[in-house]
Amino acid sequence: MIENVDLSLLKKYDRPGPRYTSYPTAPVWTEEFGEEEAREALAESNRRGAPLSLYFHIPFCESLCYFCGCSTIITRDKSRAEEYNDYLAREMGILSSVVDRSRRVIQLHLGGGTPSSLTPFQTRRLFETIDRNFDVDYAKGEISVEIDPRFASDAYLEALREVGVNRISMGVQDFDPKVQEAVHRVQPEAVTKRVAERCRSLGFHSLNVDLIYGLPYQTVESFSRTLDEVIRLSPERIAVFNYAHVPWLKKHMVLIREETLPPPDVKFALIRLIGEKLGSAGYRFIGMDHFARPDDELSLAQTDKTLYRNFQGYTTKKNAELLGVGVTAISMLDRAYFQNARALPDYAARILSGRLGTFRGFRLSADDRMRREIISRIMCDLEIDRAKVLAPFGESFDRTFASEIAILEGFVSDGLLEITPERIRITDLGRIFLRNIAMVFDGYLKEAPRGPLFSRTL
Repeated sequence: MIENVDLSLLKKYDRPGPRYTSYPTAPVWTEEFGEEEAREALAESNRRGAPLSLYFHIPFCESLCYFCGCSTIITRDKSRAEEYNDYLAREMGILSSVVDRSRRVIQLHLGGGTPSSLTPFQTRRLFETIDRNFDVDYAKGEISVEIDPRFASDAYLEALREVGVNRISMGVQDFDPKVQEAVHRVQPEAVTKRVAERCRSLGFHSLNVDLIYGLPYQTVESFSRTLDEVIRLSPERIAVFNYAHVPWLKKHMVLIREETLPPPDVKFALIRLIGEKLGSAGYRFIGMDHFARPDDELSLAQTDKTLYRNFQGYTTKKNAELLGVGVTAISMLDRAYFQNARALPDYAARILSGRLGTFRGFRLSADDRMRREIISRIMCDLEIDRAKVLAPFGESFDRTFASEIAILEGFVSDGLLEITPERIRITDLGRIFLRNIAMVFDGYLKEAPRGPLFSRTL
């Protein structure tokens, strides 16, 4: 259990920092990496022959949530999604002409925006196009979709199950009415419970619930009630994200008044509450933000040291290379990252002219790949095996990162780390400060452009 901590420790580590869904992080990617470089990276990826993970970005939402940090288009016009389906079909055709068709898709995820903004017909059409262009392992693969319960009809859920979706991730954020009104997402508990029950009756293999702490007007008492209700839904996984207030990146966040946000001591109390409540209910802490039942694949992967983290969050598919499809979508290969154009007209123009949607990217150096592995082990294993972590690179961790190891001693004195000759292990208290610990191994933070880039770590 995490005991009370001096507020000065929280203030010491509460600073802007990356969430490390990738390393190097997106601010250092460059537009000098374009379509030609993306095609070269995909050809190189074909030679490695790893299985694939597909991510489809569906940008549409019917209503704007003020806390949202995603790339969204607010509309109720379903014809826009129909046109967007055409773009996705064109992009898949281009990608499947470059990517080896024999590479099996073992993970497929629809995110947004809100994929439940698609109609059942549009959803079926999308999956028909996917099946024409890729070899998806529906029998053993992880096929997941994010839904907004407010806009997920029975017909839509039935269509998802029909096309082979086996996992659902459901946005809840907070059940408290005052909080919901403040973030412009009114979602009655009855609606959420009905959708969760329908997902169970349709036979989806797994249900994930997303929550957010640090929202306006949240208190320990109010969020405790939210956690109780979520535990009653009995999802296999629960993600509890720290609200990232970044109005310089997402202009609509100015609609959330900063004085209504919980102060650091309340946020820390919320962190303690989340760990205690979910731990008592039988959930296991999985890296940053995530909890899962002990028999869930994520828990088993953490035990086996095969857990991985990418733009889709925590995953058991470490060996799969991620291809992003759609506006703003990101592809993550072993040696390169690249992102599609962020404005829909720009993306559409690229795709309709027969080009990839790439507008920026990054090729990883050997040093980048080593640092990525170390940061990944911090985020996933909650420890670094000093002898093994750089063995695939033929390098010595202690010799290569001696200066970083010296910096880590400061975390030891604060009770966040334990360092032995064999391992660097994050303590229970240190789990709250994972981002801060990982930042020690970030070779680009000192070079980052001036101005705010990241949300605060706490």
